[in-house]
Amino acid sequence: MSSTSTPHKARKRKEASNTPDAAMRPSNTALSGRSRTVSSSQNPQFPLASFFWPAKKGTSSWVVLPLILLMAGLFRWAVGLWGYSGLGIPPMHGDFEAQRHWMEITTHLPMSKWYSYDLQYWGLDYPPLTAYHSWLLGKIGSFIEPDWFSLDISRGIETSSLKLYMRSTVIVSEYLIYIPAAVIFTRRLTRLSGVSTWESWVVLSASLLQPATMLIDHAHFQYNTVMLGFVLASMSSVLAGRLLWACVFFVAALSFKQMALYYAPAMFAYLLGVCLEPELKLGRLGTIAAVTAASFAAAFAPLVLGSLYEGYTNPTLSVDLQPPPLLVSLQSLLHLNPKALYYTPLLQVMQALHRIFPFARGIFEDKVANFWCVLHTVHKLNRYSVPTLQRTSVTFTLMSILPTCMTISLASGAKKKVLLPWALAACAWGFFLFSFQVHEKSVLLPLLPMTALLAGKQGLGTEIRAWVGWANVLGAWTMYPLLKRDELRIPYFVLTCLWIFLLGLPPTTFALYATPKSKGGLTLVTKILHLSFYLAMTIWHVLEAFVPPPEGKPDLWVVINVVVGAAGFVLCWAWCSAGLILRSEVLEDYFGVRLRLEKEGLDPGVWARRKEPVASKKTR
Repeated sequence: MSSTSTPHKARKRKEASNTPDAAMRPSNTALSGRSRTVSSSQNPQFPLASFFWPAKKGTSSWVVLPLILLMAGLFRWAVGLWGYSGLGIPPMHGDFEAQRHWMEITTHLPMSKWYSYDLQYWGLDYPPLTAYHSWLLGKIGSFIEPDWFSLDISRGIETSSLKLYMRSTVIVSEYLIYIPAAVIFTRRLTRLSGVSTWESWVVLSASLLQPATMLIDHAHFQYNTVMLGFVLASMSSVLAGRLLWACVFFVAALSFKQMALYYAPAMFAYLLGVCLEPELKLGRLGTIAAVTAASFAAAFAPLVLGSLYEGYTNPTLSVDLQPPPLLVSLQSLLHLNPKALYYTPLLQVMQALHRIFPFARGIFEDKVANFWCVLHTVHKLNRYSVPTLQRTSVTFTLMSILPTCMTISLASGAKKKVLLPWALAACAWGFFLFSFQVHEKSVLLPLLPMTALLAGKQGLGTEIRAWVGWANVLGAWTMYPLLKRDELRIPYFVLTCLWIFLLGLPPTTFALYATPKSKGGLTLVTKILHLSFYLAMTIWHVLEAFVPPPEGKPDLWVVINVVVGAAGFVLCWAWCSAGLILRSEVLEDYFGVRLRLEKEGLDPGVWARRKEPVASKKTR
């Protein structure tokens, strides 16, 4: 007798790949081990991941994100309680006084004098957005306390209320520009890379706790995060496919601080490649060029219009101002009329460019861990003329960034977007090592996109976490002589050791370097290099603290710091450049060389050559 049929059907069992745990396996593997299955008994591999471990399942971003931002703000405010650059060191004081002075002159002087007023005392030498930013903060501060920014008589003021206000402006500026850009960029890159939301929280926390950035902006005192925030916004727009907004944000970064030029060749190469691949798109190229030009025009428009109005109301203004060398050359060539209406805004723009690009200065400033400073220790560069050093510097810089620019321009497919942080990091390292007029604080520029690699695929795995963590420690270490002059030793040690602890780096733990290569660990060469630098930095700190330098060589420890730091930064440049070239598969696509990551490998930095013949690009 046949069984009676019923409309009820047994529910199919869900596939394991559809469960939340399975969706997070690639990300969790990077954080909790290299095994293929992730069980609740496994432990996170470094402390920062363990802090977010309880929130791995089911915790809303609306709960976690505010906590991350509060934590970041707490550390920034705590660092700000210490001293700052130039505290109690007359007559020039330091960067704190420079920023305050720019607020003073922009709020009391006409625009035509912003870039020419008393240049011997912290003359304004940043692009117009910095001037507008200083004007806005100066106006707000003058409303609170006019004595803070009184013209000339307020020089060197060091009241506690002024310090509170200035520290607050850095934090507010950062939370309005840098923090939102970092949150959006991290979310977009992690999604493109198939990384879980929980892992993106770990990446965001690590990015906001970079020791070098906090020490320079919130202790030493500057507004670098405004410029870096615009760069992150530009990168985020590229990831979203909004190229015109990427141009606008990048121009904003350049118009705030000219050091954003460190990224410009790589960004230009990326946009050019987008317009050429897979075929020439003249419309897109023209639109990008037009938007870029319009953005620069908008940035300089208030300066030009203000100078034009002042020249109209005061016809003798252009006669009273000293023209810069470039304008003198143009004036003799084009027979410009100093009494013409156009002359005053032209004079203002030329003076601003003269101040923004100080080619008359030396090839490096103070002692910075780059190639030229190291070379100067064994072969004095001051025997050469400034034009010769400029040409040499340009040549070396172009040679160092040319492979990066070619690679990001030729890269194709969806991987082009996620390779942008690699290209920006390699390009910025090349500029830092070989360009003209480099400051020690400029190391923040290559560290930003290099740290952004944590948000990519396997970003918190062994290789990338080891290199990014080591580079940030090295970058902060090279700035120790600067921070020591500002009496910022304790913030330096606290923030650097915090970063080391949270990322699971030596000397707090050697687990990252103890894993065998066969189980997904680092290569032997990488282990030797990194551990040697960690040991050198530790020994250097002990010697610098307890052993006085020999007579006749008072800067011995600083010079050693520069040499070791420059050697490490060369390794960072080489690693970022090689990682970009290999991951882009440009060699495979254009030159018939088949290289790729091992699909089942434990180390994403391991590459293998295919044995099968390679088909040409035309036959694919």
